[in-house]
Amino acid sequence: MKKRNLFLGLALVALVFASCKDEKAIQAEKSVDTYVVYVDSIGNIDAAEARTNWQAIDESYQIRITEAELALENLKEREAAQARIDASKAKYEALKAQMEADMQAEAAANTKQVLRNALFGEGKIGDDMNFDWVNKDNILAVYQQFVDTADANKDNYSREDWDEIKLLYEALDSRKNTVEKEGLSSDDNKKIASLKLKFAPMLTFNRVSAKTEEMKEAKQ
Repeated sequence: MKKRNLFLGLALVALVFASCKDEKAIQAEKSVDTYVVYVDSIGNIDAAEARTNWQAIDESYQIRITEAELALENLKEREAAQARIDASKAKYEALKAQMEADMQAEAAANTKQVLRNALFGEGKIGDDMNFDWVNKDNILAVYQQFVDTADANKDNYSREDWDEIKLLYEALDSRKNTVEKEGLSSDDNKKIASLKLKFAPMLTFNRVSAKTEEMKEAKQ
């Protein structure tokens, strides 16, 4: 009778142990599946929404990848699970690289727009570099604001800023050639020439200085 009870007890322990192992294996498979599905779902999120919420997305990813990797020790088919994890890792890293590149480009675009707004007024100039709004009646004021703003901030501009300023200045000059044919007064034309005479050396000197400083920092 004692032997029978002992046998039944051992059998029960073995059953409970096997049940626990099965439960761990099921949970482990679930962790790997959850990770793979999560990475796949990121690719389906709208790009703008993903950029806005990228920090939260990445934090959630780190939790899931940790859980998936810890789950491997409870799986019989570890190699297959590891292959799935590795494939999703590669997919995520590609998504992350693209997202970071997009965010850097967006930040650069925003920086350029802030610069344009300061030089010409809020929303006056966008990526299309359209100067059609500049006419014989306002072109002197446009030049005045442009030169005054550049002069006031010249010590704060980066090399990229000066490159953008140069492009904007050339585009404004191109518009001036058209405006001159539309009745620009000789008095305004003389004042603009004076502003251009002030700005040209400022642009050359500060652009070269900013580039030199950038090269020095790159060598450090």
